[in-house]
Amino acid sequence: MIYHVTTRAAWDQALAAGEYRADSLTTEGFIHCSEWHQVDGVLERYYQGVTDLVLLHIRAHELNAKLVYEIAPSINESFPHVYGPINVEAVEQVVPIPDQRG
Repeated sequence: MIYHVTTRAAWDQALAAGEYRADSLTTEGFIHCSEWHQVDGVLERYYQGVTDLVLLHIRAHELNAKLVYEIAPSINESFPHVYGPINVEAVEQVVPIPDQRG
């Protein structure tokens, strides 16, 4: 299982389209994901004060796109990157993230 943080609105768009595309897919060529133990750090570093977030629980073995683990140089830790859109069928669960951060 891998995880991705996004907004409720972006997930609703993905449901309508049948696939999820983060902005990073266009700008960097992949979608940033995390392992469970990395989620809190991602929220702390990148989502302070952002509201209406959800956490996608993604079954990695059901992805249609290529999954590659790569080092994030800023923290010298390996993260899962999805090189293509995330097919909605691979998402097992969508969990709201409380807004009380930051």
